[in-house]
Amino acid sequence: MNDLGHLKGKCLSSSKRPLGLFVGAGCPVAIRVGDNKSTPLIPDIAGMTKAVRATLGNCAELKVIDDHFKKNGREHPNLEDMLSHIRALRTVAGNEGVRGMSAADLDSLDKRICQVIYELADKSLPNTETPYHHLASWVSAVERESPVEVFTTNYDLLMEQAFEYCCVPYFDGFAGAREPFFDIRAMEQDVLPPRWARLWKLHGSINWYQTDAKGVLRGGTDEQGRKRVIHPSHLKYEESRRMPYLAMIDRLRAFLKQPTAVLVVCGYSFRDEHLNEVIVQGLQGTPTAVAFGLLFGLAADYSQAVRLATERQNLTLLAKNGAVISGREARWAEKDTKAATPDSNKWVTWTPLDPADADGKCVPYFMLGDFAIFGEFLHELIGDTRPRTEIPSAN
Repeated sequence: MNDLGHLKGKCLSSSKRPLGLFVGAGCPVAIRVGDNKSTPLIPDIAGMTKAVRATLGNCAELKVIDDHFKKNGREHPNLEDMLSHIRALRTVAGNEGVRGMSAADLDSLDKRICQVIYELADKSLPNTETPYHHLASWVSAVERESPVEVFTTNYDLLMEQAFEYCCVPYFDGFAGAREPFFDIRAMEQDVLPPRWARLWKLHGSINWYQTDAKGVLRGGTDEQGRKRVIHPSHLKYEESRRMPYLAMIDRLRAFLKQPTAVLVVCGYSFRDEHLNEVIVQGLQGTPTAVAFGLLFGLAADYSQAVRLATERQNLTLLAKNGAVISGREARWAEKDTKAATPDSNKWVTWTPLDPADADGKCVPYFMLGDFAIFGEFLHELIGDTRPRTEIPSAN
């Protein structure tokens, strides 16, 4: 597991290399709430899809959409598929209708789905010891030559909460105080000091709104009657030139063009073909840039990611039971049970192949694909640097 040392020593601890973090939908799932800490703070796409169906119930419009997918051989469309299809139909519906749905039906269904997303994603961090807080503290811990750039596909405001708690200044593409507006020129010129983190929300946010007069604005999460800019779908391709999406994607492209850039990916399953294309093309165009994909599960669960990494030598995958390094796939090496005690490395756990055989072999499991553990890893790199909320006693 030498790549763990490379990730820790030469990449995340460096003040000179451009550093980026890609925070996927699996990251909020790592924060557990409820009496038994068994409920994710915010569900992933599968969980959101289930919640949309439960909330909309026997919605006639949704049944029509499902029927469209069945006729196309798709039995179980997810949330992204549904929004993409709805918005594609709305583009051609005009003032009339298409495939059994009126323009009003499509608008209403789109709005209802986005409202469910908002209700699921509008959550507060449960305490100040979350991996988001650890990430924010790590961002501010070292004076860097280049700003840390955080890319996320999530609509929630968890990263914003952590940055603000830890007093980390950041720029997200918007300028202003009363109704912050999207400013693409500020993004392109990028003259803010390196101590300001950059936060790029690739799929929109629950507090972004589309307006006719001023384009996209950033406001409060409780605003009613305004169209939320949530676009995990067709919208990000067909209307991207008048939306922040294209500019956000361009920031990811620009980041990967930097020599020696390091992108650390967590909570992302590499199932979005468009994002995969941007990442792979960026790594191909800049051979000195590297990306580390920290995978939560077994390598076999990420066949698409494995295929990409075997074709792109500067994309390293670190999965629970193995890795793809320099284009070669392999499993982590087993050790003698006596040589690998369970607490020998908190980022790696060791499980005996035969619990009854004290002299047998044990297999390692790499754990940094769990965002909660990755947060602890970042926290250990820097120690506790967060601001105090209480004045210490003089005694």
